[in-house]
Amino acid sequence: MTERIAFKNVQQSVLSFVQWLDRFGETSYDHQSFFVSDLGRKAKALYYRKPLLGMLAVAPMIFCEAFVPSARRLFWKRQRLPIADAHYAMGFAFLAQALGEDKYYRRAVHFLEVLKETRCPGFERHAWGYPFHWQTRLGVIPEGTPLITTVPYVYEAFREVYQIDQKPEWRKIMRSIAEHAAHDYEDFPTSANAATCAYHPNPLEPGGVINASSYRAALLTMAAADFDEESYRKIAERNLNFVLQTQNQNGSWYYSTESDRGFVDHFHTCFVLKGLAKVEALTGNAKCTRAIACGVDYYVNNLFDDEGLPKPFSRRPRLTVYRRELYDYAECINLAILLQGRFPALDEILWQVVKLEGWQKSDGSFRSRQLLLGWDNTPMHRWASSQVFRSLCLVLYKNHLRRQQQLQPEEESLQAK
Repeated sequence: MTERIAFKNVQQSVLSFVQWLDRFGETSYDHQSFFVSDLGRKAKALYYRKPLLGMLAVAPMIFCEAFVPSARRLFWKRQRLPIADAHYAMGFAFLAQALGEDKYYRRAVHFLEVLKETRCPGFERHAWGYPFHWQTRLGVIPEGTPLITTVPYVYEAFREVYQIDQKPEWRKIMRSIAEHAAHDYEDFPTSANAATCAYHPNPLEPGGVINASSYRAALLTMAAADFDEESYRKIAERNLNFVLQTQNQNGSWYYSTESDRGFVDHFHTCFVLKGLAKVEALTGNAKCTRAIACGVDYYVNNLFDDEGLPKPFSRRPRLTVYRRELYDYAECINLAILLQGRFPALDEILWQVVKLEGWQKSDGSFRSRQLLLGWDNTPMHRWASSQVFRSLCLVLYKNHLRRQQQLQPEEESLQAK
């Protein structure tokens, strides 16, 4: 009974959100909106170069982020985010199959058509990134630069819809994405059988970000199966080994192998575990199985608070201005569904987290953060309205498949009679 009530509530939450999305539109402000203007990037760059002086430069943005999050509109504009469009495409594909309604399939196709138009210009193969200049510790990643943390979601979006309609165009784009992932990112050897991949194709990108290699390993393992392409599997295996070899003894992963980026946070931990779970599902890799078990043990014991709800960090990189993050909820649900039935503690967490108590407003939108005081009510498709929508739709789709499996023996028995 508890699960039936939960699924009913999940469906109500999803349909309420869809109505809100129809009204609000497909562009939004973003987590990075405070820092993507020329002024914002200069302030952030100064902070990276000279932290004490830079703190003064970024202080107005941090203050607004903590206490006046709606001020994003003063710093930047609403934009369409490809990673969000990919999540919406997958979510609507799951919803179409869960509810058996063609209008949601058509909505999924709509987002694929949008993604066709928003691919990164100047690249032979299909790729996607951010629609703004992104200031990082190492410099500016220009608008339209492909990101290996975005591209896999787009591959899966085309893949999910292809599994519904078998449209050759989607498969052709999938192959182009796979070729991009295989050939446009540099690999940096870290051991005899492992390599970390670059975050983006630009020169001088040093690699070392662990979730980036997990994403690429999962994408290329999937593509190796989809296209029977051994070269993809070999590249994926080296990135996978890097992820496995960088797992800490306690089961955690730092964000990066760089010494000054040794924080452990919630959704990046989920990203790494998701990649391993997808590789394991396709290959049965026993090393993945062991790493997942160790990683989940750390995850459930260190990245949830006393109420059993996701907390952003187990090891913080700096002072944070929020208590909880919608992104953590979205990725927790996604990971728990991928691994459902294997880890009782994670299953228990799922039915607590999927309630999303306090996160959905009466208009159907989702809050993005619980701040130290109040909420950040700014709807942001990338952070993380689209991710939580996809995760909830996946819950409904998996429940639909489970119900079909339960009904099948009954139908066969009736036919026999």
